[in-house]
Amino acid sequence: MRKLHSYRRLNRDHEHRRALLMNLTEALFRNEAIRTTVPKAKEVRRYAEKLISRARKDSTHNRRLVHVHLHDLEVLNKLFAELGPRYSARPGGYTRILRLANRPGDNASMAMLELVDRPEKVVEPKAEEPVKAKKAKKEAAAAVAASA
Repeated sequence: MRKLHSYRRLNRDHEHRRALLMNLTEALFRNEAIRTTVPKAKEVRRYAEKLISRARKDSTHNRRLVHVHLHDLEVLNKLFAELGPRYSARPGGYTRILRLANRPGDNASMAMLELVDRPEKVVEPKAEEPVKAKKAKKEAAAAVAASA
């Protein structure tokens, strides 16, 4: 019986669970969204929100406390330079869990864990080449292949 334990064990021992949470949190801060299972997403959310709360105030003490949990200096600098100031006026709730379709292999419930208010990446559509230009490229490639 579970008896009100305060965290999910995720079928891992302490060291493996801590490493998993650190890696997923670093990936979340680097990419601002990750795709994982629902129980892992719920645990990473607890872990990540505490670190973002620390990063709201950039001080040497807070950097050292967060560095215990995040070993990648690039991610640590991004956390204090970008994410901390972004959420400085927000009292909490820095992440969002969106449920996805179950994983095909083992039917595990999947979720997307993302940072709230993350900037949307603008993807510009590629300029279409005219059909004649595409056809000319194919013919030139065929001529080179035939001559070789």
